[in-house]
Amino acid sequence: MEFLLDYGLFLAKIVTVVVAIVALLVIAKSVGGRSGGAKGELEITNLTEQHKQTVEQLEHHLHDDAFIKARDKAEKKAEKEKTKLREKEIKKASKEGELDSKREPHLFVLDFNGSIDAKEVASLREEVTAILAVAREGDEVLVRLESGGGMVHAYGLASSQLDRIKAANLPLTIAVDKIAASGGYMMACIADKIVSAPFAVVGSIGVIAQIPNFNKLLKKNDIEFEQLTAGEYKRTLTMFGENTDKAREKFKQELEETHGLFKDFIRQHRPELDLDKVATGEHWFGTQAKELGLVDEIKASDDIVTEACKDKTVLSIHYVQKKKLTDKLAGVAGDAADNVLMKLIDRGQRPIV
Repeated sequence: MEFLLDYGLFLAKIVTVVVAIVALLVIAKSVGGRSGGAKGELEITNLTEQHKQTVEQLEHHLHDDAFIKARDKAEKKAEKEKTKLREKEIKKASKEGELDSKREPHLFVLDFNGSIDAKEVASLREEVTAILAVAREGDEVLVRLESGGGMVHAYGLASSQLDRIKAANLPLTIAVDKIAASGGYMMACIADKIVSAPFAVVGSIGVIAQIPNFNKLLKKNDIEFEQLTAGEYKRTLTMFGENTDKAREKFKQELEETHGLFKDFIRQHRPELDLDKVATGEHWFGTQAKELGLVDEIKASDDIVTEACKDKTVLSIHYVQKKKLTDKLAGVAGDAADNVLMKLIDRGQRPIV
């Protein structure tokens, strides 16, 4: 008995220390957040040049020095003639006030790897804004999307960011190499074209919400729980109180309404889909999704980029938020708190798509 008592006191001390450390880090995060933080910056990678360098490196292992020397000489001559011709075209266009029309076409490549709360939308917003500031006729945008979905309002905002590209009349392709399900597919359906790898997971047009309930455990240990609200449906299902059939019915009604909005959104952007068949919450692999009309083409994103490198300048755009060491440490604690609290509370009360 004494051993169990000592062991219990030891566990209590450990839990107290852990809670105190997490609390301090969360406070540090909130203080750091109010101070504004460091401004992020765009990282731009020329994928066309990168591809060209890769090919040249491999060719040095495929051909002898004589061949490489002759080839380089011929390419330099052709490049020189091309440069002269382009300079003449630019001078002429400048005089006629049509300089922008002579800019080489670009493919802007974005990567979106979405989490449950789609916090990556902050970077997506900056990337889209930057592209819209410089894009011209003939340019296109490719988004390499990977997401299994998440909170409705968060993925709604992410979809709105992609819709800005469409509103600017820039052709938008979304490539799914691994997964674009639920909220991820909500984003994907904005595109002019959805391209999927053969075994990528696509679909899951449905809504889910789940929450644990500890009411019986509390009653068993003679612990009372009180919750006060104003408004009949301010809180429907609860983690600690006793849930009623009326509350469950209301919550299910909200899920159905959210599912209806989700289907209306899909119908607006891909009207040819048979929603009765695909909006069941099921998911499919890429080849199956193409047969159902969920995607337009079976191809990996690498194929799109490689093909575009032949006649376009392909630029990868990535917005990076610079963080101090204290912000990173506080961020770890904040993420830990999110994983516990959001899963148990927020996700239980907010539908997930």
